[in-house]
Amino acid sequence: MKSRLVNEVDGQRTFVVVLDPGEEAFTTLTAFAADQKLDGASLTAIGAFERATVGWFDLNAKTYRRIPIDEQCEVLSAIGDIALGDDGQPSLHIHAVFGLSDGSTRGGHLLEGIVRPTLEVTLVEAPGRLRRSRRPELGIALIDLDA
Repeated sequence: MKSRLVNEVDGQRTFVVVLDPGEEAFTTLTAFAADQKLDGASLTAIGAFERATVGWFDLNAKTYRRIPIDEQCEVLSAIGDIALGDDGQPSLHIHAVFGLSDGSTRGGHLLEGIVRPTLEVTLVEAPGRLRRSRRPELGIALIDLDA
């Protein structure tokens, strides 16, 4: 992974992060956010994965149904945010749409993605801290604007 701070205005930073082949995107971006002490940010990304797993949240079961993508896929669009979780660590929430070799698409909540050949990510720090709190009645953590 390589990164560059490309802009900083009034303490609000913008980073470009480029992941290398073989890196797992979710883990790598979480580590980057922790290293940079990002407690609120938005992100967008494009690139490709050799394989990925997305999830569809089943509200009744309160868990993600895993949707594996076991082939090379283009990251057509990935958008998300970073907030501090209940544990005080960065919590990523990313939705992505992938293009497959036959032109079809798959998408959902990004759970895992192994980069091949690259993933280009733009992270824009929010001017204020965001907090993601677990909602037991839903089974997921959501941004809590009152926290």
